[in-house]
Amino acid sequence: MTMPKFNLKNKEWGLIKCIAIPLFVGGLSAFLSGSGMEAFGLLKKPPFSPPGFIFPLVWTILYILMGIASWLIWTSGAEKQDIYYALMVYGRQLFVNFFWPVFFFKLEWYLFAFVWLLLLWALILANILVFYRINKTAAYLLIPYLVWVTFAGYLNLGIWYLN
Repeated sequence: MTMPKFNLKNKEWGLIKCIAIPLFVGGLSAFLSGSGMEAFGLLKKPPFSPPGFIFPLVWTILYILMGIASWLIWTSGAEKQDIYYALMVYGRQLFVNFFWPVFFFKLEWYLFAFVWLLLLWALILANILVFYRINKTAAYLLIPYLVWVTFAGYLNLGIWYLN
């Protein structure tokens, strides 16, 4: 019995790796944000602010959806340059995503974090459009992410204004 190759072309390992990447990025970002959720609990918040325990749950789901979407692109069979470009856009939005919690929770730069979130929103939209050209399902998997970041923008701006 031989072990399966651990590469992105092996479907099972590739899917696991593609899901692990955004989960790792989000986990590391949360770790670097320190006790930011504790401070968040003390802030004045706009209406419709969910309880703090919702955030890690939603982000975990979104990171899993991102990973699945990236795997669908990676294994799509599209032209290599199209896959490369789509995954570069994906990587850029994930990079920007990594820093938002640090700016918001750790550094408490609420207005800057909001502007950064606008950049993230634009990159997510670009990511959806690029993924759509290759695999519609991959693009659709990112729509909840865009919706959540839109809601996060409302919360971010409201917290900046109220505090």
